[in-house]
Amino acid sequence: MATTPAADVRLSIAHQTRFALRLASAISSDPKYAATNAVYSPLSLHVGLSLVAAGAGGATREQLVTVLGSGEAGEEAEGLHTLAEQVVQVVLADASVAGGPRVAFANGVFVDASLSLKPSFKELAVGRYKADVQSVDFQTKPAEALDQVNSWVEKVTTGLIKDILPEGSVDNTTRLVLGNALYFKGAWHEKFDESKTKGDMFHLLDGSSVQAPFMSTTTKQYITSTDNLKILKLPYHQGGDDNRQFSMYILLPEAQDGLWGLAKMLSTEPGFIENHIPAKKLQVGQFKLPKFKISFGFEASDLLKGLGLQLPFSTEADLSEMVDSPATQNLYISSVRHKSFVEVNEEGTEAAAATSVEVAFRSLPQKIDFVADHPFLFLIREDINGVVLFVGHVVNPLLSS
Repeated sequence: MATTPAADVRLSIAHQTRFALRLASAISSDPKYAATNAVYSPLSLHVGLSLVAAGAGGATREQLVTVLGSGEAGEEAEGLHTLAEQVVQVVLADASVAGGPRVAFANGVFVDASLSLKPSFKELAVGRYKADVQSVDFQTKPAEALDQVNSWVEKVTTGLIKDILPEGSVDNTTRLVLGNALYFKGAWHEKFDESKTKGDMFHLLDGSSVQAPFMSTTTKQYITSTDNLKILKLPYHQGGDDNRQFSMYILLPEAQDGLWGLAKMLSTEPGFIENHIPAKKLQVGQFKLPKFKISFGFEASDLLKGLGLQLPFSTEADLSEMVDSPATQNLYISSVRHKSFVEVNEEGTEAAAATSVEVAFRSLPQKIDFVADHPFLFLIREDINGVVLFVGHVVNPLLSS
């Protein structure tokens, strides 16, 4: 089904990964989120904002391209559209019929009924992004418009993401809401034996501990180890003729309080993951991985502004390529709300979302331990294309939201 991407698309994916890890670092360093578990889809946000770039002009488009691309000015939005097309039609194609992961993705732009979309924007949105472009009545029926967005997201995520827009989050001044939804459900290539799941202590960042259920195994695992980090790769079962390979990665710092330092390091060294993907299975000694379930939501505007994306949210926004109206100078993005869910257990993972430095390896012992008994990062990635679907961190596996 999937093919290895061309070199230019691979470079764009590297830029997308850079955006993902910068966002991960921004979330982990925010005091509001540092004390809780988190999961989000930078891919969902990236594709949605790339669609906004298709409707933006002037400095607004340049800023979107700079933040979402390589970070350099002068790039073209076409690269974002090409990447989105590859991701939506190849990486995020459903493989459940062939026995692989179930994947559902939708992109939505909800525009007030007083504004009409430009045909060129609508053609690109529907044709290349497979976007659902809907007209809603924010001005006279904001509550009904809110329900319309929420119902759309809930349907795409098979009910896992509800109320992405909280009550009162849109009103009669709202003109545009960006919506995104991504659903993923995959079974491990090698499932864990539920009878081996036992309770043990998980050490928290404040020095205390909680008892949590840990999955265990004695079979060989894909693991790499550096001086201060271990990376575990858990592949998902592939479909019959599906060339894609989805995997979850657990990034476990050696230090019990090493989570935030790890997040910061990854944001400044985005090639690190690609260069340290475990390539072969190793015999394990002690192996413990907690089960966890996370529901997490946030309003992304402030975080995106912190990454350098201010214009689309301001009165200076230029979204003139999106609508056919003399009032385009009054159009701006009022909110980008994101909500995600992930569950990891013995069977596999269910997840939903409604966005190179060389390191010397030390000699590995004959058996390697992987004991995730303290806070860690995780991500879900499609390995053939290199696209990161979800990123998150676990600070306490007993917390679900």
